[in-house]
Amino acid sequence: MRYNELNDSDKYILLCCYFIFFVNGFYAMVFGAMIPLISAEYQLSDTVSGLLLSGHQLGNLIAGLVAGILPVYYGRKHSILFLSSFVMLGFFIMIVTGNPILLIMAFFFTGISRGSISNFNNKTVNDISHSDPAASNLLHSTFAIGALISPFLVVVATRIFGDSGWKWTAGFIIVLIAISQVLFSKMEVNEQVETTKQKIKDYSFFKDPLFLNTIVILFFYLCAESVITGWLVKYFIDSDILQVTQAQLISSLLWIAILLGRLFCVFYGYRFKKGNLITAISIGMTIFYFLLLMSTNLSMIVFSVLGLGFTMGGVYPTAMTIAGVSIKKYPMAMGWLLIIGGIGAILMPTITGVLSEKVSVFAGFSAVIVAIIVMLIGVLWYRLVNEKKEGIV
Repeated sequence: MRYNELNDSDKYILLCCYFIFFVNGFYAMVFGAMIPLISAEYQLSDTVSGLLLSGHQLGNLIAGLVAGILPVYYGRKHSILFLSSFVMLGFFIMIVTGNPILLIMAFFFTGISRGSISNFNNKTVNDISHSDPAASNLLHSTFAIGALISPFLVVVATRIFGDSGWKWTAGFIIVLIAISQVLFSKMEVNEQVETTKQKIKDYSFFKDPLFLNTIVILFFYLCAESVITGWLVKYFIDSDILQVTQAQLISSLLWIAILLGRLFCVFYGYRFKKGNLITAISIGMTIFYFLLLMSTNLSMIVFSVLGLGFTMGGVYPTAMTIAGVSIKKYPMAMGWLLIIGGIGAILMPTITGVLSEKVSVFAGFSAVIVAIIVMLIGVLWYRLVNEKKEGIV
């Protein structure tokens, strides 16, 4: 797929998806910086603070199913306009009330929008680009850019407006989502209403070996990613390996490396066969995670984190294109990919937490290697068995 080969309508849709996914990454990753400020503002307990994040993840998980079904009855454009509006309501609730129940509901709403936008954008870019890994990697690169910027905006807003700076950040996110709504409304989306109505109960994609292969890769990748991005700072601090500031900088370094990895796949990934590309970066991710676990000095930690992030960057979007045919043919396929993958993202941090509490933080963080190895087995399954089935459903 080449951008210049697209018609004007598809070019507009593609650019809109990239901007909207930037916004999605922006607000999806802002909570790490906002939760402590919200908790202090409304005097929330640690339990309630944890429930806020769980509410977001639950909304993100449910959205995968809802975003697959709703378009069949109301059309893709009307559905995404409705579902993406929930995040504006969510941030508005955060600004005006500290009621724990309403706050949990607010975070649930942000998860609904996050998952819905992810479903829509992944499917739309996949369809327009004909499952081109470069287009998918570029989409996820915009998410990473948003994720990188959001914590810094919270810091700047707090310095300018004081303790209420997070509310200004929340208001800014509402504005960005409003802009996204306008962009969504102007898209000329191919609804395919009659075709999808006939296929709503068709779960034939679960018999597609490429779809099942993608589930294995994504489930265990998201198991690993959720712990690596969420527990990295805690691991280094609780293990007395790094100071707090150093650990936070290492976390930022990880996201920079993830972005670079995705951009590499965008600009150079086309030079490699899809199977070779995902195999190489998956092996690299496995090696660098082992290296990270063995690292105790700053220079080795920086090297291993850079390598880990760079190799992680292209796994998710490249794996998504493996099931490209099923995603395009069946309206619910993308939703089920996100749902099943989301379960992995929820389960693994809990497993890590239990092991950290019962054994040690090193044991909890080391458990991720099991998920990475199973993910690698899934990649090798594709490379050695299923790659030749590409394009056949």
